Amino acid sequence: MSLRDHLNTLRKHGQLVTVHKPISKHLALAGLLKALEPAPVLCTRVIESEFPVIGNVVSDKHTLAGYLKVPVEALIPTLSQAIEGHTPPKVTSQAPCQEVIRANPDLDDLPIPFHCQGDGGNYISSGVMVAGHPRFGQNLDFHRCMQFSKTELAVRVVKGRNFDAFLQDQGQVDVAICIGVAPNLLVAAATSVEIGLNELEIANALAPFEVIKARTSDLLIPADAEFVIEGTVYRDRRHAEGPFVDLTETQDVIRQEPVMEVKCITHRKDALWHALLPGGLEHKLLMGMPREPTIFRAVNQVVECLDVHINPGGCSWLHAIVKIRKTHADDGRKAIEAAHTGHSSCKHIFVVDEDIDIYDPLSVEWALATRFQADRDLVMLGRERGSSLDPSAEPGTYETCKVGFDLTAPIDTSGKPFAKVPFPQVDMDWYLDNKGEW
Repeated sequence: MSLRDHLNTLRKHGQLVTVHKPISKHLALAGLLKALEPAPVLCTRVIESEFPVIGNVVSDKHTLAGYLKVPVEALIPTLSQAIEGHTPPKVTSQAPCQEVIRANPDLDDLPIPFHCQGDGGNYISSGVMVAGHPRFGQNLDFHRCMQFSKTELAVRVVKGRNFDAFLQDQGQVDVAICIGVAPNLLVAAATSVEIGLNELEIANALAPFEVIKARTSDLLIPADAEFVIEGTVYRDRRHAEGPFVDLTETQDVIRQEPVMEVKCITHRKDALWHALLPGGLEHKLLMGMPREPTIFRAVNQVVECLDVHINPGGCSWLHAIVKIRKTHADDGRKAIEAAHTGHSSCKHIFVVDEDIDIYDPLSVEWALATRFQADRDLVMLGRERGSSLDPSAEPGTYETCKVGFDLTAPIDTSGKPFAKVPFPQVDMDWYLDNKGEW
């Protein structure tokens, strides 16, 4: 199912907000998407471009679960099964993403947003980058790209990741940036898997789709993409990249990053541009949710794990809430230590019992208030390298203090009540009339 199929489903259920008034890609577009999130938004008239813009495509788990046709609690096992049972997509010779071919590309023709005051330029933040290596095959991931000329982008490349390994090894890498792809591709591109595993195959296991050979390289790309920007990234050509608003909603620093030279742009005849709001709920979901299966697997090795939520309040990166079925006194501590292994960038880990709703901050805070004693249940994980996204981490080294909170009730309660008492259920239709009056 393509992005368009997803949008048609949202429209059918009255969940898509359509804005017909003209809007600028410079600041106003980002402001509108932020004001309306988590609602998906289609802007039909962008002042600087002929192409409409869609945003907030998958801003919450309910939307993603609806696309995959599974309940929210099944998202982690569904993604885990797709990683384990990945399958190659079918190859086609004709595709919507190549209906129009611009051999003399001009990035100014595209509605690439300028998101926030202080940004370094117009940014592609929704681009799923396909890259290849002669030994490891294809890789799929996200790289924010700052436009600095009509045919050039500065590409943020995180050291130590798979694409960085490709670039360091080869010096230059042909790539295809795919914009306007379906949620299964967005989620697959956000996963962290071992080098050599093609994330396109994870996406295909989630929801089957077709691929086609790119125009300027041998890369296989999603056939239903709205736009594809093809070119080459050069390791030793550098340009200033940033500032840019990151996951924590704070502004990232300026770095010298590799340059991508754009060779051609292909797109659908009536293409839609996907704008992914930096630091917004969609950004947070795509960053945080793919780390939940790694925590889930790690915790399940030591205690029964029921669910994991890397929540937006923790920037969908620095906090994790883990639900377990506790059977031994030290299960909470063991779960904290395992979760730390499953997501090493996590700063604060909260472990709760099965009666706590990990998607309700008030429920988690209630567990903190009623089941936690700092001198007994605070687990110091030590000071070590954390995430570069954390503004409070030590500059340069990114050292941070990592802590776990065991919010589970003790096995031996000594007669104390730890469970909430449920109120009686009544038939509200009988007590209230249609106007909500007694």
